[in-house]
Amino acid sequence: MDDKQAERAVAAALESGYRLVDTAESYGNELGVGRGVRASGVPRSEVFLTTKFNRRWHAVDLVPQAFERSAAAMGVDYIDLMLIHWPNPGHDRYVEAWQGLIGLLEQGLVRAVGTSNFKPAHLDRLITETQVAPDVNQIELNPYVARVPSREYHERHGIVTESWSPVGGGSNAVLNHAVVTRIASRRGRTAAQVVLRWHVQSGLVAIPKSSHPERIRENLQVFDFELTAEEMAELAALDEGEAAAADSDAYGH
Repeated sequence: MDDKQAERAVAAALESGYRLVDTAESYGNELGVGRGVRASGVPRSEVFLTTKFNRRWHAVDLVPQAFERSAAAMGVDYIDLMLIHWPNPGHDRYVEAWQGLIGLLEQGLVRAVGTSNFKPAHLDRLITETQVAPDVNQIELNPYVARVPSREYHERHGIVTESWSPVGGGSNAVLNHAVVTRIASRRGRTAAQVVLRWHVQSGLVAIPKSSHPERIRENLQVFDFELTAEEMAELAALDEGEAAAADSDAYGH
């Protein structure tokens, strides 16, 4: 979404009851997100703002500049959660980036710190070298890419698992799968509601993306029903393994 689309979508989402908004430097819409928050009329203190920074800021002394850029764009004086967007191990400076984030946390400029697209090996290095575990690791996660090893690692280290592309992204392959559509038909729900409910019952934080007010409202209506153990197992069985996820050892920005 560009700034105009983001402003409209964020305002509609907050007016519908959402309270977590996720953006990033690379999305190019932090300005619109901030405008959407203000347009919604919801107090800033009730909104949990997350953003992420790119590889160019991977240094202890550059992370504060990344914070200043994002905070200024959104028009805020603190950020609730700030993430390293990708580890970029070939660049080999994500530990320095993490140290910079810890500094922001100690100054009270951010309220939580985390990572995005980090594998357990990347997280191990952060924890070993700094003795500080991320509050959150945001990873590609949906029934096709269930990321069980990462989720188990997060559980052991007290890291919240946050799912990006929680309903499978633009291909709609997950939403069109026969298992998902069958459960949705039986429950009188949309396919996206079924998949998002799977995230909720799996103890995951899902961040669905939509610019359409009707779908924004629909995606929030997942707290008034439960999937059965059998339905949860059917959805879990769709997992295609780690190879189906974006490889953060080979890709990043």
